[in-house]
Amino acid sequence: MGVHQEKLCGLLEKIIFHNMDNGYCILKIKVKGHKDLLTVVGYASTLSVGEYVEATGSWIHDKNYGLQFKTTTLNLSPPTTLEGLERYLSSGLIKGIGPVYAKKLVYAFGENIFDVIEKNPEALTTIEGIGSYRAQRITQSWEVQKAIRRLMIFLHQYGISTSKAVRIYKTFGDQAIDEIIQDPYCLAREIRGIGFVSADHMAQNLGLEKSSLKRACAGLSHVLLTHLEKGHCALPQDILLQETEKLLEIPSDVLYTALEKEILEQHLIQDVIGERLFVFLRHSYYAEKGIAQHLLSQLQGDVPWKERDIHLERIEKKLQIHLSASQRDALQKALVSKVLVITGGPGVGKTTLVRSIIEILKSQHIIIGLCAPTGRAAKRLSETTHLEAKTIHRLIDFSVHDQGFRKGPDHQLSLDLLIVDEVSMVDVSLFYALLKALPQKSALILVGDSDQLPSMGPGQVLKDLIDSNQIPVASLTEIFRQAQESQIITNAHRINQGHMPHLHPSAELSDFYYVQADQPEDALQKILEIVGKRIPKRFGFDPMKDIQVLCPMNRGAIGAHALNKALQELLNPVQDMKVERFGFIYSVGDKVMQTQNDYDKEVYNGDIGYVQEIHLEDNEIILNFDGRPIVYDFGELDQVCLAYAITIHKAQGSEYPCIVLPIMMQHYPMLSRKLLYTGITRGKNLVVLVGQKKAIASCVQEEQTQDRYTKLKQWLINRNF
Repeated sequence: MGVHQEKLCGLLEKIIFHNMDNGYCILKIKVKGHKDLLTVVGYASTLSVGEYVEATGSWIHDKNYGLQFKTTTLNLSPPTTLEGLERYLSSGLIKGIGPVYAKKLVYAFGENIFDVIEKNPEALTTIEGIGSYRAQRITQSWEVQKAIRRLMIFLHQYGISTSKAVRIYKTFGDQAIDEIIQDPYCLAREIRGIGFVSADHMAQNLGLEKSSLKRACAGLSHVLLTHLEKGHCALPQDILLQETEKLLEIPSDVLYTALEKEILEQHLIQDVIGERLFVFLRHSYYAEKGIAQHLLSQLQGDVPWKERDIHLERIEKKLQIHLSASQRDALQKALVSKVLVITGGPGVGKTTLVRSIIEILKSQHIIIGLCAPTGRAAKRLSETTHLEAKTIHRLIDFSVHDQGFRKGPDHQLSLDLLIVDEVSMVDVSLFYALLKALPQKSALILVGDSDQLPSMGPGQVLKDLIDSNQIPVASLTEIFRQAQESQIITNAHRINQGHMPHLHPSAELSDFYYVQADQPEDALQKILEIVGKRIPKRFGFDPMKDIQVLCPMNRGAIGAHALNKALQELLNPVQDMKVERFGFIYSVGDKVMQTQNDYDKEVYNGDIGYVQEIHLEDNEIILNFDGRPIVYDFGELDQVCLAYAITIHKAQGSEYPCIVLPIMMQHYPMLSRKLLYTGITRGKNLVVLVGQKKAIASCVQEEQTQDRYTKLKQWLINRNF
């Protein structure tokens, strides 16, 4: 016999838990005739306090949580009772309405309140405190919420996570459902966090044939995009076809037809690197080709200044410095080269050289621009040169409206010289956009450390420029005496040369320490003690603002995700006023990081901020980035994460007073010399390694991370455009 099914109806009073990825929820509902709230568990795409619940299911006794009503069907509808309406409007669902206005509105309009908001919003202004601005805000918020809820229900029925509904709506607007029906694969292409497999599942549920040409074309692009995220600008054609065939499980002849179609329509580009046939996504192909053309063109002609004599003594006296032999050579090159790459490790004086170049050219009334890929790197460049430095995005002026840069071939920068710092971080798309905005008459100086990790985005710009031997390069080699006294710098150079770092300082007070931990649990406890007690007590660093934990990877017991939860509990325990979204819980004071570029808010991937305020009734959280308070809707929190611990990749271009760096064998897939070198060189005053000597040795021995598939070097050498 089957389990007896009952029906339960009531008012949704409290949402205990709601997983927006799969819809699972635990609810407290108020049922007529029952004194206490009843616990209901089931699945629903959308939920709001105050809604009317109709559930079919059976009672179970959970050993941990007691009596629960486990549903087979769970339906929710807008409330009809005055009490339900007030709770619904008080929930923060509609911006502009909190508990106070909810009570006033329900008292004034009763069960007709939704009709008033939709059809007669002017009537809202008859309520004391509601002016035309608030009334308009309420109406707009109601319309957006209705559209998002429709979208969530549509996504839920096709098995797509509803957690991204706000992002989908923001991307496609009111046409979201039509766009998805027409091309389900747009979700995988446009929405971060929705994978190809989910979009493909939806496409097949919508009736798209498994062997259809549209699916084959989407599969090819997906495989290329996957490798683009790993830094490649292209993929060998044979590997592309093999991987796509394995992913889609369709005949190879369909894939060949799809590939021919995509190449014919120029969505994909076919070309040769070396002697092997490759396939590129259109934008990465033309970015690399464009970089080569622009740089070779930039090299032509004379530098835009007359004075080329170096008055070294005057410069050294004014800046109170002593230039090394390689710095003097580099300075000479800088004054005669239209394009120059300046490279070298920590402590070799790249910044001092840049300051010297600026000092020489300033007197000639040369217009100099300074930029870097991240806000932190730009800020550091400003501090060391005493000139304004901008992020690349800000310099070439990204337009949210046009989804492109305002500066370009038709509206170029008014500069005689552009100096770009941290070039190892710059990917091909951004570098191409920057070069298009630079006049051909201008000089260009690119500064970076070619031994650091390459950019998060596609390409290996700095490495390809140096390896091509077509661009003048100044390599700084001498480590300055004061830098030699730093164990951070000494050990960074040792690692770069393939030697183990000195793990035990000779002096009692050092800037580099190693703490052994053979098990993840031991490492975790030691990191918590080091960050929370030992470093603040001995060195006076603030554990929240000065200390940054860097990890080789996100996953694992000693990865960034696990460390974030443990450090949050230690440094800023979760408070009553909190918001939980996308796997993280945020309270006021929490340290956060932006994980993707948001041009609208002018916040970029890798920027660190703090939670300043949380407004539950408005569904908004205010994050403060470098003194700028920025409003995020709760649904936009998929673009941030906790930042007590971040990956070394995310820390590129940044510098922190103190870093704590766990290196364990469980990080093995990511361990490499470049990774350890990049991590250590993020520390300005103090570096603490925690982990196993075996893992550190593994990093040092792993000399060559796989070269990326790029054509920039070949373009520069062969010049066959």
